[in-house]
Amino acid sequence: MSCLLGSAIYRLAPRVMEAVEMGLSTFQWVVMGVFAVFMIYSEGYKGFQKKFSPRSAARVRYLRDHPVPLHVLVAPVFVMGFFHATRKTRLTVTILTVAIALLVFLVSKCPQPWRGVIDLGVVVGLSYGLASFWASTAKALAGESYPHSPQVPDCEGGTELV
Repeated sequence: MSCLLGSAIYRLAPRVMEAVEMGLSTFQWVVMGVFAVFMIYSEGYKGFQKKFSPRSAARVRYLRDHPVPLHVLVAPVFVMGFFHATRKTRLTVTILTVAIALLVFLVSKCPQPWRGVIDLGVVVGLSYGLASFWASTAKALAGESYPHSPQVPDCEGGTELV
C-alpha cells in the first residue's frame, strides 16, 4: 500500500513543480490553494481517514491473524479489498479504481499549469491518506482489539470486530 501511494506521490510531484516554475497567475494560485484544501478534506480526511484507512488497517490485522499463503502473496490487493471481501467492499473498490483510472487519464490530457494545479491537490490528498493509513495500521496492529471491520466474508455480515 505504502509503495503504491508513495509511487503516485513521487510521480506527480514533478508536475506540480513544473507548473510552479512556469509561473502561476493570482487566479491559478487561488485555485491551487482551494483545490488543495478540498482534496485534503475530501480525499484525505473523508476518503482515507474515515473509510479506506480504518478498513484497510483492519484487513492488515486480519491478514496477520489469519495468514493464507495467497492472501499474503498479494497482500496489497487483499488489503485494498479486491478479493476475500464483502460484496459491497469489492464493488466499491472496483468502481473507485475505474473512476480513478479515468480521472488519471483525463488529467494527463490537461495542459500545464492546470495539470500541476490538479496534481498538487492529488499529492496533498494522497500524502494525508498515506499518513492516515500508517496511523490506522499502527493502531490496528498495536492494540488488543481494533474497532473496525475487515469486511471479510467469514465475519457475520462483514462487521465482526477483530
